[in-house]
Amino acid sequence: MRPLGLMTTPANPLLQPWPEPHGLPPFAAIAPEHYEPALRSAMAEHLAELDAIAADPAPPDFENTALALDLAGRALQRIALLFNNMVAAETSPALQAAEQAVAPLLAGHEARVLQHAGVFARLDDLHGRRRDLGLDVEQVRLVERFHLDYCLAGARLAEPQRNRAAAIAMELAGLCTTFTQNVLADESENGLWLTEGDVAGLPAGLVSAARQAAAQRGRPDGWLITLSRSLVVPFLTQSPRRDLREKAWRLWMDRGRLRTDRDNHQVANKILALRNELAALHGCATYADHALRDTMAATPAAVTALFDRVWRPAVAKALAERQALQTAAAELGEPADIEAWDWRYLAEKVRASRFAIDDAEVKPYFSLERMVQAAFACAQRLFGVSFTEVAGAELYHPDARLFEVHRGGARMGHFISDNFARPTKRGGAWMNEYRYQSVAGGRVLPLVGNHNNFNKPDAGQPALLSLDDVRTLFHEFGHGLHGLLSQSNYQRLACTRVLKDFVELPSQLFEHWAIEPAVLAEHALHAQTGEPMPAALLERVLAARKFGQGLETVEYTLSAYLDMGLHTRTDGGTLDIAAFERQLMADLGVPDGIFGRHRPAHFLHLFSGPDYAAGYYVYMWAELLEADAFEAFTEAGDPFDPVVAERLHRHVYSAGNRHAPGAAFRAFRGRDPDPGAMLRKRGLGG
Repeated sequence: MRPLGLMTTPANPLLQPWPEPHGLPPFAAIAPEHYEPALRSAMAEHLAELDAIAADPAPPDFENTALALDLAGRALQRIALLFNNMVAAETSPALQAAEQAVAPLLAGHEARVLQHAGVFARLDDLHGRRRDLGLDVEQVRLVERFHLDYCLAGARLAEPQRNRAAAIAMELAGLCTTFTQNVLADESENGLWLTEGDVAGLPAGLVSAARQAAAQRGRPDGWLITLSRSLVVPFLTQSPRRDLREKAWRLWMDRGRLRTDRDNHQVANKILALRNELAALHGCATYADHALRDTMAATPAAVTALFDRVWRPAVAKALAERQALQTAAAELGEPADIEAWDWRYLAEKVRASRFAIDDAEVKPYFSLERMVQAAFACAQRLFGVSFTEVAGAELYHPDARLFEVHRGGARMGHFISDNFARPTKRGGAWMNEYRYQSVAGGRVLPLVGNHNNFNKPDAGQPALLSLDDVRTLFHEFGHGLHGLLSQSNYQRLACTRVLKDFVELPSQLFEHWAIEPAVLAEHALHAQTGEPMPAALLERVLAARKFGQGLETVEYTLSAYLDMGLHTRTDGGTLDIAAFERQLMADLGVPDGIFGRHRPAHFLHLFSGPDYAAGYYVYMWAELLEADAFEAFTEAGDPFDPVVAERLHRHVYSAGNRHAPGAAFRAFRGRDPDPGAMLRKRGLGG
């Protein structure tokens, strides 16, 4: 079997080898029309590889079944990963049209792969004998994960049910693509246009970012607050104009419903109905029951119990914060009835008053370039990893940068850093692999990308970040390290291909170093003077972080309740989603002026695909793990303690899915996690 299964069609660059030393896709040569024929060709080859596995006359063993499965479909995987990255990071109308055509094809192919009767028969036989074959721990894990993949996809279902499950998967892929494109369309077509008078009182950096955003939309003489979080949140925080804050907030919250002909509530209802049908085919009462079968949480009840533990203290803290905001509103002449578009503005006033914090004073110490170098330096101190920029690398956009990654003198992979917002890029922040690491079948080095949406500065000026932006940068970089440090033999167990309520542990844990005083003292240098942040200012910045945890926790937990509520119902398809959201908020007693971090019509975690559906809870579940994990460094008395860092590297960042996540955490920490650590971190008791 050819390790990469590459076919040779000179006319299509996607089907050619990607040359070393960097193994980059030939971005400049690839056109949207190349994807569908390349994917069809690679899918056909993948199915032929599976047919060959099933037809092997030799009895099933690890090499001819489990390893063969891991090596099969590499060409398809490579093209599909690239395609999924491009539709998110640098899309176009032609690429979106290709996405509408390709998404159902890929979903249907995955269903055919995971319901291949001949392959499953061999895999099922091998699984039953896995403990008697002298396999090592990682080989056993590979057999178990493949077997579970097939079972969860319906390999044990009767043929009519298997066929229906495959059809549902294809229909869901199309609907999820529509949902995502509707949000992107609303984000790219809408925003709050400002006049010169409207920007009065805003920080210079925000005015500059609004000017850049307007220029990207073809109006260099205007100012635009886009619906990107990195621009609209600073505006809600800084604008003294309550009327404009309300307009910006409503546009931001109503993404996905700004035009009646692309109302995502209708799309979401269709998705929910199909997910309910899929769950029923698998014998599950609700989609949440089905989605949680392969997670640490395991059941909706366990997830809800986690929320319930946090909810009351979070609401109490938010109400206390609200009292402080009302006092500030009275002093500023703002209305006493605090609305959602007032909360961040007044909270910033309270924060500035209590901690003498001025955003204009703080942001110059958080230049993007220095914070990127801070993240690299932390990775070096913790894990011995170095990053060297590759000059002149041809990527998909001029803002993207390529770095070669080394550890102990050995090349570990490549890292793409893509940090600025643009109309052709989806909102939010994310990490994706372009290529997974593996050893078996020939060493493959990972290619990992971090994608943020920070505001691009004027030419010649440094990009300045908020502290929340810095945490986002470190969060995504934590995911990136999880992919780059992987040391698995098999791609199915490599990089971030772990259980979804474990995958956020490496990313959220790495956020701690973003606010570590020693890191900020070394890297938070003024963009103009190069002077370090004064110790007194640093102390105030870190102290100010505690204020606002009530709002932040309630916003997140409400969205997590919404996710679980939608996916534990069985009336998807006919549900009044807006009414459901209102009733949920009333039942929970959400304080006035607070809404969820995500509203249903733009909740991409839920409706852009299956990964976070009935799974938005994973951030809090991972926080339960990472808060306790960082306390290991606190107990050691050093945030870079080499003994703790080595254990963290061995059992978490490099381990992939070689071990069950609970066992991996216990190997690192020496015990199960302490839930109280999360409450202590958030200042909610514990």
